[in-house]
Amino acid sequence: MKLDRAVDAYLRHISIERGLSENTVAAYRRDLAGYVAWLAGRGVEDSGDVSAEIVAEFAAERASAQPPVAASSLARLQSSVRGLHRFLAREGIESADPSARLRPPKQPRRLPKALTIDQVEALLDAAGPAPATGTVPAPGAAPGDLVGMRDRALLELLYATGARVSEVVQLDVDDLAHGDVIRVRGKGSKERIVPVGSYARAAVEAYLTRARPELSRRGRATPKLFLGARGAPLSRQSAWLIIRDAADRAQLVSHVSPHTLRHSFATHLLQGGADVRVVQELLGHASVATTQIYTHVSVDALRDVYVTSHPRAR
Repeated sequence: MKLDRAVDAYLRHISIERGLSENTVAAYRRDLAGYVAWLAGRGVEDSGDVSAEIVAEFAAERASAQPPVAASSLARLQSSVRGLHRFLAREGIESADPSARLRPPKQPRRLPKALTIDQVEALLDAAGPAPATGTVPAPGAAPGDLVGMRDRALLELLYATGARVSEVVQLDVDDLAHGDVIRVRGKGSKERIVPVGSYARAAVEAYLTRARPELSRRGRATPKLFLGARGAPLSRQSAWLIIRDAADRAQLVSHVSPHTLRHSFATHLLQGGADVRVVQELLGHASVATTQIYTHVSVDALRDVYVTSHPRAR
């Protein structure tokens, strides 16, 4: 099969049958476009002409590229290539998988960075007024008054649920219909139910009753929960900027991203005694092994307490 047709078939498979996210499919498409171009440069245009030696040469060349390719990017690239050839073999399009012996590069184990509870509170306060102190914006209120309430609700909800920013900006108003829980659509369109604490509920309720109606009047009708200053659904990029600006105002020196709040959510739960499998369910991780990286953060915290508290620790 021609390689471009093979790639199209594989991308349809992972998008429709496996239900991978648009971002993941787009990343695979970019990786495989580079792979097909590399093969074409060597005169290979049919998937049946790809050998194990060619796949190994491609992997070795990418691994030794200058400037160096990040281990995570190299691992994803190899995953794209392996997935393509495994798909072609499994579907009977090709008789063998030339990537079967390809092994992903070993990635350095990096602990996720989490904020302290005090830092989270400073970030939330910098985002906008707390519901108890926020004033009711009058009709035609300045955008800053409205978006401050929205930004506070957005960050409160991210920290309260540990949801990905892409999941939160996709929330509809109806997803909050269950009171103290929300319905989150995660990777692969998988749904999960996540509790929402009282602080986040109050912030979201204040936003819904005071700010969102005015923002909604400025644009076309949409069921999305979070809206921009002109009434359109809030984008993931805009949410990232909201968090960055709040971090700047809170004078947080470490890099703060939407995932920082997700990391902080998981770390603080485990430090508070939550079971790792409960945290796995709340985060929407397919494997508990993904969640267990946060237990290392908690172990570090326990070690610090031990060293400072035990009379014979040092």
